[in-house]
Amino acid sequence: MNYTALTIRFAVAMLLMSVSISCMNSERTPSENKEIKYLPLGDSYTICTGATEGNAWPDLLTTHLNDADFKVTMVDNPARNGFTTNDLIRFELPVFFKLKPDFVTLCIGTNDWCMGMDSAKFHGNLKYILDTIQASLPIKTNILMLTVPDFSLTKSGPLYANDRDIAAGLQSFNRIILAEASARGLKSVDLFAISQAVKTDPFLISEDNLHPSDKGYALWEKSIFPVCKEILKN
Repeated sequence: MNYTALTIRFAVAMLLMSVSISCMNSERTPSENKEIKYLPLGDSYTICTGATEGNAWPDLLTTHLNDADFKVTMVDNPARNGFTTNDLIRFELPVFFKLKPDFVTLCIGTNDWCMGMDSAKFHGNLKYILDTIQASLPIKTNILMLTVPDFSLTKSGPLYANDRDIAAGLQSFNRIILAEASARGLKSVDLFAISQAVKTDPFLISEDNLHPSDKGYALWEKSIFPVCKEILKN
């Protein structure tokens, strides 16, 4: 092999090595990504009535995502007891526009059903909320949809029945939530199924006999966390 051929082969080898190193450097780990601004939206199940300080599932989620090398900051938690989709539109979407988050969790619908809102109205409000959020999010699929939990198994749950089947009514709303998630390519977590663990563990419910306890919210977060990791790694 002459000198010219050796020189060409060496140059090609160096070029391939350079390309390989460049590709390796382009594969960013979560810790190298920019800060992710997280905003939870919802009602008492998102502000986490019944939990002690620091044990709301959005707080646990933020901590665990940071432990997993995602740079996540929860910029606010505007959810409140009794909020319906109407309240979310009126009071929480302005917070969304002001803070411009990169990632949102959405858990809403319990109070809509309790107050007698029909499925069509709930569906229309939910579509409006999702359309609005997706129009502003940098990544349109950075939304985690959560179904409405089953409060029918709690001691205080029957107080909100109004001669209706609570579980069946909530599931009618959950079918809408899951259908919208599927149609929009959004990931979801079924809190309805998870919340039914109270059948065998009464310590999952707080002293108000309606909302989850610290242990209950921690159980929710255990299922929410891995799905959020999947969303944010993309």
